Amino acid sequence: MADRFQILKVNGTDGTTAGAENGTVSTDGNNESQQQNSLPQPENRRSSRLSFRGFGHFLRKSDAERKFSLAQLTKESLPRLDNYRISMRNLKRPSIGELQGEAVDQSITIPDAAEPEPSGGQIKLGWIVGVLIPCLLNIWGVMLFLRLSWVVAESGILQTLIIITISAVVCVITTLSLSAISTNGEVKGGGVYFIISRSLGPEFGASVGVVFAFANAVSASMNTIGFCESLNVLLKSYDVKIIDNDINDIRIVGSVTILVLILICCVGMEWETKAQNFLIVTITLAIFNFLIGAAIGPRGNETLISRGFVGFSWDTFKENFGPDYRYAEGVNHNFFSVFAIFFPSVTGIQAGANICGDLKDAGAAIPKGTFWALLISMTSYALFVLFAGGAAMRDASGNPADLINGTLVSSELSCLKNETCDWGLFNSYEMMQVMSLWGPLIYAGCFAATLSTALTNLLSVPRLVQALGIDQIYPGLIFFSKPYGKHGEPYRGYVLTFFISAGFLLIGELNLIAPLISTFYLASYALINFCTFHAAFVKPLGWRPTFKYYNAWISLFGFAMCVVIMFLINYVAAIVTFGIIFTLYLVVMYRKPDANWGSTTQAQQYKAALMAVHRLQNVSDHVKNYHPQVLVLAGDPKARPTLVDFGYLLTKNNSLMFIGNILPVRMAYKNRINLVKDGQKYLDDRKIKAFYNIIDGFSVEDGISALIKTTGFGKMAPNIVLVGYKPDWSHCHKEEVESYFDILYNAFSQRMGVCVLRLTNGLDFSELRHDLKAPINGTNKQGITNELIPAANAASELLHIDSNLNLASMDSTNLSYNAAQPAPLPNVNRNSRSYKLSGTNIPMPEPEPEPEPVLYHTKGGSELPPDIVNAMTIFTRKQPKGTIDVFWLYDDGGLTILLPYIISMRSHWANSKLRVFAMCHGKDEDQEEKSMASLLTKFRIKYSELIMLKGVCEQPRPDTILKHKRLIEPFRRSPRNEFGITDEELNNMAEKTHRQLRIHELVVQHSSNATLVVMSLPMPRKEAISAPLYMSWLEMLTSDIKCPVALARGNQTPVLTLYS
Repeated sequence: MADRFQILKVNGTDGTTAGAENGTVSTDGNNESQQQNSLPQPENRRSSRLSFRGFGHFLRKSDAERKFSLAQLTKESLPRLDNYRISMRNLKRPSIGELQGEAVDQSITIPDAAEPEPSGGQIKLGWIVGVLIPCLLNIWGVMLFLRLSWVVAESGILQTLIIITISAVVCVITTLSLSAISTNGEVKGGGVYFIISRSLGPEFGASVGVVFAFANAVSASMNTIGFCESLNVLLKSYDVKIIDNDINDIRIVGSVTILVLILICCVGMEWETKAQNFLIVTITLAIFNFLIGAAIGPRGNETLISRGFVGFSWDTFKENFGPDYRYAEGVNHNFFSVFAIFFPSVTGIQAGANICGDLKDAGAAIPKGTFWALLISMTSYALFVLFAGGAAMRDASGNPADLINGTLVSSELSCLKNETCDWGLFNSYEMMQVMSLWGPLIYAGCFAATLSTALTNLLSVPRLVQALGIDQIYPGLIFFSKPYGKHGEPYRGYVLTFFISAGFLLIGELNLIAPLISTFYLASYALINFCTFHAAFVKPLGWRPTFKYYNAWISLFGFAMCVVIMFLINYVAAIVTFGIIFTLYLVVMYRKPDANWGSTTQAQQYKAALMAVHRLQNVSDHVKNYHPQVLVLAGDPKARPTLVDFGYLLTKNNSLMFIGNILPVRMAYKNRINLVKDGQKYLDDRKIKAFYNIIDGFSVEDGISALIKTTGFGKMAPNIVLVGYKPDWSHCHKEEVESYFDILYNAFSQRMGVCVLRLTNGLDFSELRHDLKAPINGTNKQGITNELIPAANAASELLHIDSNLNLASMDSTNLSYNAAQPAPLPNVNRNSRSYKLSGTNIPMPEPEPEPEPVLYHTKGGSELPPDIVNAMTIFTRKQPKGTIDVFWLYDDGGLTILLPYIISMRSHWANSKLRVFAMCHGKDEDQEEKSMASLLTKFRIKYSELIMLKGVCEQPRPDTILKHKRLIEPFRRSPRNEFGITDEELNNMAEKTHRQLRIHELVVQHSSNATLVVMSLPMPRKEAISAPLYMSWLEMLTSDIKCPVALARGNQTPVLTLYS
């Protein structure tokens, strides 16, 4: 049999794989050899074939019968979990480009290392060890053995049960909310911070995360103080002390204890888990020890009876049923002050969420373990209250001589009258030991309860701080994000936690720390409930929790309940807590970290915007609510910053602005998206609120027509087209002139307003390179601020302003568009005081105390003249006193006068006054001037001067006519130019041409010193005037003017109204 089965290695291929790779599979087995011979044979390729001698021919199958794997037949991927991971482990599904057969992108993608995957050796815990036991250890803390009997003495059995019930309601509602959020996807390390930040965003999550981490650190101090108090009592019984058997001993022992607990945490999860198992057993034994001892009673022991342990009786139960609030430790206690001291004893429900990164299945473990922990702990608290209140007196002397017939009668106690009683529920924290079956076991339980809670708190704080540092929300916490060892232990966070806990431990008073912790925990619980309510109310598609037993309105009730309790406990502490959260919130808002976690706040913003747009769609337009919504045809916004700045002057804080770029070459999807993101990032860094888009694969004229027709939606569409003047029209191809003319004509055809902006030195600054030799936003000797460069702050570094598109690098073979992105601006290394050029190692000189001027150079290296610098910053710097001259020549609905009025309202242009120029018919000039002044007054347009232009219909000067004649001479029709300006057209348009020339003369005469000139744009009538003649009009109207000139015209629809 051995010789029947052999593996034969043969060269070549059987054609099956090749056929599959080419998308075809042969259905005829006889064609196998023919296909094999016809296909190209790859060299040095071997394949293994299994030949079955003797009966192999029975097992041979044709291509039609062979089974192929799906990976051989298609590039499509199947739905798998690894395709959806947000980590370095995720599998990359094929992109649209790969499925469509686009050229492979050769760019290098650097993986994000912000969220390193846990190493294979990390320990994962189940719901009992990871959630139930930590929650129980956190809940069964210092209050169980040291303060619960005192709470019963103050509030009585009934009100103590009410306090426990209110606490349980808060915890149950919060647990429902916590379970819903934690089952809505994978929950990673960071606990409450991770949950809130991924639900409400980094602003709320980070601020509450810091407060919660601080509360846990202080809670560790509080439980350590409880441990030290019980230890002092034990040492005092043996007449042993360190210094004073009081607060100083607490400080010494507590500091050492916290240090030891920190070291246990640093050892790792294994030792911490082993310690937890021992502690939970000890606490459980101590609880049963107390319950059994209280049920048995003092058994006639007069010493125990004299200390207040009288055993179960109806009289004792009735006496302790009601409250008896007294003055203690400097406080006149009431229901809420006692509640504040007790509430930290139930704040352990987040223990599982705090280490959710270490759980096998956090979504299933957190709800199950937390609810069981709540049920067990609340039941134990209620039993403690009933047993302590039913079997012990509030006051006792501890002297057996005070007993009457072996019975303690509190009304007959002399110590009660002079308030010197040392025993009883009110006066001694040792009543649990007195009532227990075996006193030393209560000490062990008290030690275990306090130390276990402190241990879980100390374990969670460093991980929470580490998560905050990894997300880089607050710069000061990034230092604590470094992991150590194969388990990624946050050793730096442990050091920070030690100093915080030790600092609060020095206070030494447990009742002073507890209310502060209560407000912090209640604030955290309030926001957990609000997260669930917000997500359930907004209902984003990503909200799909597997835990279904929650309700949005119950979560909202839990949020309100927590806030109300906070203020009832201590309104000052509540205000301080919310003040801290709000301050931390503002810090995150100011820094604007690059964190996009798909929060419900984003979903709410989208939903609110969507509803607002739908409502706006049903609102009829009214002239009083007109907004200039501008489509800026700027191309790359970095190349024409002045055109973008002018558009933003019109729309800032008032309306929409769109920026369009037309590229005649079809680009690959990724290249196009990267260019759009790059342009949008440039606008955002310059704090220009606009939307940038690119249309590729169209001619300029068709692309702009598509932009005008498709940009925006509903009422959020542009109504003004802003274009730059074409200064090279007189020497470019005639097709470009025709195209520019058609752009203006088509804009009016779509009922858009049009504005053409001209600067003396042009608008295109794409050939410039900025070499920074001064601090950012420095001011030069002329007082010009470099506002073209985005301001640097703590959140973002300098960004490149100029991204020159290299048209020569366009690859026509794959129809993709490659944009050369030089790095002309320096990136600032904030760890040093020297500046370095991007991509180089050449250090720039350190800045001098006095800022040097900001110098601009061309790509050739020559220095730019100041007038170019002035032109680049004309619309972003503070303007000196001057005028904005408005030549409102034709009634277009009022857009020509509205645009300069908007500009004059901007802070940088507040010193520029409006001067209005208007034409008159020449019959009654005084009356027409009064009528025009009345119109401006009714429009509520504030102006400094109104000038009626006279002599518009007069003949222009001969030199002006000659200048125009020379301008259009190359465009006259001739045998060489069959599509030029005809003599007939010149004759027909002679009157209008002379009017434009005359207006040019008047503009030069009146506005030679103006800061800005706004003028009515002549209407481009395609059937009446040719493109070269129309462009000659624009050239004459805007030439010989030193300041920027804007030609504007509305769509003949009113944008101003006389009425209120």
